Amino acid sequence: MKTKFFFRTFATALIFSLALFVSAGSIDYYQGWIFLIVNIITCLLNFWTIKDYPELITERLHPGEGTKSWDKLILGIAAFVYLINVIVAGLDSGRFQWSPTFHWSLYTLGTMLMLLGQVIFLIARKENKYFSSIIRIQSDRNHSVCDTGIYKLVRHPGYLGVTISLLGFPLITGSLWSILPTIVASLLLFIRTYLEDKTLKTELLGYVEYTKRTRYLLIPKLW
Repeated sequence: MKTKFFFRTFATALIFSLALFVSAGSIDYYQGWIFLIVNIITCLLNFWTIKDYPELITERLHPGEGTKSWDKLILGIAAFVYLINVIVAGLDSGRFQWSPTFHWSLYTLGTMLMLLGQVIFLIARKENKYFSSIIRIQSDRNHSVCDTGIYKLVRHPGYLGVTISLLGFPLITGSLWSILPTIVASLLLFIRTYLEDKTLKTELLGYVEYTKRTRYLLIPKLW
């Protein structure tokens, strides 16, 4: 199961990196190499932080029953939007160079944001043993509220991490045009956060009480 998880994660990273290079039309494309290296690093971190949690690996690979139909729709649209984002970035900064060349500091900032976002995501996943890849109440696993560690700061720290990583994507690829699909992807993430929170309030015992202790859904001091 560990091996399957690793190769699925690694394959996903390679597919999106390959899409960026193909869109750019060249392997002589340093933004693509930066993106690939960051993906490989996060892939290794992803595996290292979950390898000792077989139940969570199983849940993320093969979620149980109870998946919300709207969540499947949002996930499908989000995956498509992210692919479009990658393609637009490659066409922009690689093939046609619609955007001006970014200063090296912006590429550095983008790299830091993507890595920081992934670290926050992985910290949240490590803290929460019910951190499934889909939205469902895991009655088969005695689902309970996670209110420790980073979950004292916001109720959905995993989504906070993904949001930060998304913000780094236009910078790491040097593409102004990719800002548009990045905004769409972020909006989809906000919608999913809201709907998941609403579901947990309704269906997970103790979650309403948790919301009174941890007020913010996604962004500290804002929302």
